[in-house]
Amino acid sequence: LDKRREMAYEGKVDWALAELLALGSLVSEGKLIRLSGQDTRRGTFTQRHSVIIDRRTGEVFTPLALLATNEDGTPTGGKFMVYDSPLSEFAAVGFEYGYSVGNPEAMVLWEAQFGDFLNGAQSVIDEFVSSGEAKWGQTSDVVLLLPHGHEGQGPDHTSGRIERFLQLCAEGSMTVAQPSTPANYFHLLRRHSLDGIHRPLVVFTPKSMLRNKAAVSDIKDFTEQKFRSVLEEPTYELGMGDRGKVTRVLLCSGKIYYELMARKQKDKRDDVAIVRIEQLYPFPARSLAAQLARYPNADVVWCQEEPENMGAWLFADRRIEAVLTGLSGKAKRPSFVGRREAASPATGLARTHNAEQKALVSSALAA
Repeated sequence: LDKRREMAYEGKVDWALAELLALGSLVSEGKLIRLSGQDTRRGTFTQRHSVIIDRRTGEVFTPLALLATNEDGTPTGGKFMVYDSPLSEFAAVGFEYGYSVGNPEAMVLWEAQFGDFLNGAQSVIDEFVSSGEAKWGQTSDVVLLLPHGHEGQGPDHTSGRIERFLQLCAEGSMTVAQPSTPANYFHLLRRHSLDGIHRPLVVFTPKSMLRNKAAVSDIKDFTEQKFRSVLEEPTYELGMGDRGKVTRVLLCSGKIYYELMARKQKDKRDDVAIVRIEQLYPFPARSLAAQLARYPNADVVWCQEEPENMGAWLFADRRIEAVLTGLSGKAKRPSFVGRREAASPATGLARTHNAEQKALVSSALAA
């Protein structure tokens, strides 16, 4: 709590506080927020602490609930409700989807303990979340928070199955995002609640990045920015680098950005730029084209942690090709760097994972 107070005034806001700022601000503006999931009150990775329990008396205190009342004592009309749901993804996701349909003005979020576990609710995803509007005109604003990322935790604690959601995306059926900064996540949640467009939102959320000291945002990023579907590397965005020297642009999504950036800085590579795609669907073709146009001398590489037959690659490949072809006037495709095709999302051996990750990052920045 002391650290959060410090962040609120001095910056370097982390992921968990950014999330609470988004939800709390919506409550203060009159929104009903319903957040449920497995270990959701404290956070699966002990990061959220949305509920505080007095260990002497057992009294439960929910700080964001205070924001449902104005300073003069009048109600804002908002409400914050957070629950630990049963370990049944099918039942919980089905219920939350139904709640979002029944109360379309509420912001309803469900969080998986690990993104992998959502496969227990795959029939709900297929039958309702992805296609309810196309089949019945039934709209939903439900939000699915799916922890995702290769951390060496084995095949069942790695992947939220980005590829499955992207395969289901068409006709504006869902928004699929993997934001890499706390501020961009903050703006994503607020945009989803306030834009008046009723479609599900699937967010692939971080694990190790929750405590990565590089994955923080300044206060001005919350007050002066909005959600950005494509992020340019700060080095070039702030005018500190020469884009004309760049011969290799790495496109990526999620926490792999921080590993690529750390290696780039270590190797002092001013011929490499890293561009993040924060929203995978609807695919931000115009924003990406605007970014890539700034690097006229660069080849483009898609880099991901996931095996080649998983992740966003098979979805993004042709869309990036269309952008590159439009810029150059001739057919041009991105290269691929990632794990080889695999039947399992990840290895079960930490040593193998570390070797794969090191080779992947080295290959992405190869001269």
